[in-house]
Amino acid sequence: MKPIFIIGYMGCGKSTIGRAVSRLTGMTFIDLDLYIETRYHSSVRQIFASQGEDAFRDLERRMLHEVGEFEDVLIACGGGTPCFFDNMEYMNTHGTTVWLDTSLGKLFTRLKRGRHKRPLIAQKDDEELKAFIVEALDKRRPFYSKATQRFCGDLLENEAEVDATAQRFIQEVLS
Repeated sequence: MKPIFIIGYMGCGKSTIGRAVSRLTGMTFIDLDLYIETRYHSSVRQIFASQGEDAFRDLERRMLHEVGEFEDVLIACGGGTPCFFDNMEYMNTHGTTVWLDTSLGKLFTRLKRGRHKRPLIAQKDDEELKAFIVEALDKRRPFYSKATQRFCGDLLENEAEVDATAQRFIQEVLS
């Protein structure tokens, strides 16, 4: 089976749904950011800081092309991955792209709860965070909307919701 590329904004649940579907199907799950960190023995944050965003995005593109050649994989892409170079076109021609479309309210709640782990938003107060999400989504939506499938990522708040959503993902995306 060709790769399944899961795209969407940070906090939408790409890794959560990818791991759950992997567990249920036996498909290999790859978090693209973790793949990069493992290959380059450096965190995405460190790569950004030492080499800049342009260098990171080039590296991300090369790693996307590498994992895009694998079979039977679910790939959780970084939130910005579809927005650079020809990444969206590449993913659409080499596999199935699934936009994990998650409501603004859910994104805000999840990112507010975990903002300390995300340097980009760690220092933002609630109003700044909400405005940041809205602005970023407006810029990224044209790229995300090129996905071959759209799937709701709202119901991933507990184990029961994750399992039910993963089952629905399998039925709607993999069947």
